[in-house]
Amino acid sequence: MTSILYVLSATLRILLYAFQLLMLARAIVSWLPLDEDSPVENFLYAVTEPVIAPVRALCERFGWFEGLPVDMSFFITFLLITVLTAFL
Repeated sequence: MTSILYVLSATLRILLYAFQLLMLARAIVSWLPLDEDSPVENFLYAVTEPVIAPVRALCERFGWFEGLPVDMSFFITFLLITVLTAFL
């Protein structure tokens, strides 16, 4: 039973690390002057946005970080994934 939990924990940890890498790639790509229809940018946004969007909605609902030029929901999501990974 413990080996199954270990495998599940290790698999989840790897998936979370991969997701963090995709988020970092999204941040880097957002700085590059790419076309609107860039397949790389579209892929990164399609994969990461479903996780970032609820955090963004929560921040907007409570009025947190209004007026900042930086998308704090991205950083909060990244931090939450980092904390979750630390507990695995």
